[in-house]
Parts: sequence; C-alpha cells; structure tokens
Amino acid sequence: MTTATTDPRPAAARDVLDEVFDAVLFDMDGTLISSTRSVERCWLRLAEEFGTPTADLAPFRYHGVPGRDIVDLLLPDRDAEVRAAALARVVDLEVADTEGIEVLPGAVEALAALADAGRSAVVTSCGSRLAAARVAAVGLAAPGTVVTADDVERGKPDPEPYRTGAARLGADVRRCLVVEDAESGVRSGRAAGAAVLALRTTEPDGPGGGADLVVPDLSAVRFEVTDEGVRVRRA
Repeated sequence: MTTATTDPRPAAARDVLDEVFDAVLFDMDGTLISSTRSVERCWLRLAEEFGTPTADLAPFRYHGVPGRDIVDLLLPDRDAEVRAAALARVVDLEVADTEGIEVLPGAVEALAALADAGRSAVVTSCGSRLAAARVAAVGLAAPGTVVTADDVERGKPDPEPYRTGAARLGADVRRCLVVEDAESGVRSGRAAGAAVLALRTTEPDGPGGGADLVVPDLSAVRFEVTDEGVRVRRA
C-alpha cells in the first residue's frame, strides 16, 4: 500500500471569504452532527470487551480517523481476524446507539443553501452503514453525494477522501472548500489542495492542521450560490 506524501512546508493561508468555490465538502461528525456521546459509549464498551486499556481512548485522540484505523492502533498485536471482528462489533454498537445524536448549529441551513445547485458533498470517516444510521437518526437532508470510509483505501488525514468527494462532483478539489472540526480532516483537506474552514464544535480552540479560517460553528457563516460558484459570508 502506498501512502501520500505532502510538502512539509506550510501552505499559504487562503482568504475563504474572498474566494469563489466550485463546491463545499463537509465532514459529518462534529461538523454537521454531534455523536460524541454515542462514540464514547461504544468505543469504551469495545475496549472493555477486547481487553484494551480505556486510557488509550483519550478524548479527541482519534477523532476524525476511520474506525478500521483506530482498531489497528488499539489492537496492534491481534491478528487480522480479531481486528475485523472488533471493527464489526463497534459498527454494530454505534449503529444501534443513536441516543443523544443531534444536528449542530447552522448545518441544516448550510446544506439547504447548496442543495439545489448540487455543489456539496459529505466526506466522512465512518462507513456507509453507520453514516446512514446517523443521518436517519436526526433526519438530516444530506447531499446526494456521500463519501465514506468504504469508498477509499486511505482515510483522513490522507487526501484521498476529499479528492474523491471533489471528483464525484466533477469539481477541481483545489477550487473546493472543506469544512472540518478535526485535525485529521483539516490535514486531509489541506493535503488535497482545498481551502479549509474549521469549526470549534469539538475542541474549544479549534483543530490543528492549519485551517484557513476558524469559526465557532456553521451558524457563523452562510453560503451563497452565484453564477460564478459558491461564496462564503459571515453570518
């Protein structure tokens, strides 16, 4: 398996409020919805069932990272069959546990503003089954284009997820805006060549990774579709 290489030098910040974008690529958990309590309950239960120290599941440590990669990190000494069983188990737990999942501020309005133009996609680190369960749990009108961990070989922070999202929309990823709440996602978007808008919905100071603009949540901005493309304004 090959891994993506990125320029170690930080890219120059882009003025998100001045650019025109072909499309907006939204992360899901922590960006459009919050499933933190469900995630914590399910992964702690998995750790107990498989004899993994719960201290390894410190808050935010693996936020935004695909479940299969977290399992590999938590159970590095187990064989492939055990790790596969652990991944299947945690997916079952999370699909069944939707208590407390909620839509985050501004998410409905952001998706609605872009819906008719077909200029948005969801790019999430969870699998398709779990993504569908969480969207259904909150009744969110998700875009028609959704990229999950099942659609890529390498998850965030690799650039593949956001490159895939842009490609499915027929857009140049360098002319897309990524919206994220996790450092792994910010790094994925930056490595893909997109501009990145980060939210402080998960971490009080916002994620690391070098986002171009950081705001409290999606209610702090609004999206306008013009003949040129999508513009971002302060709300």
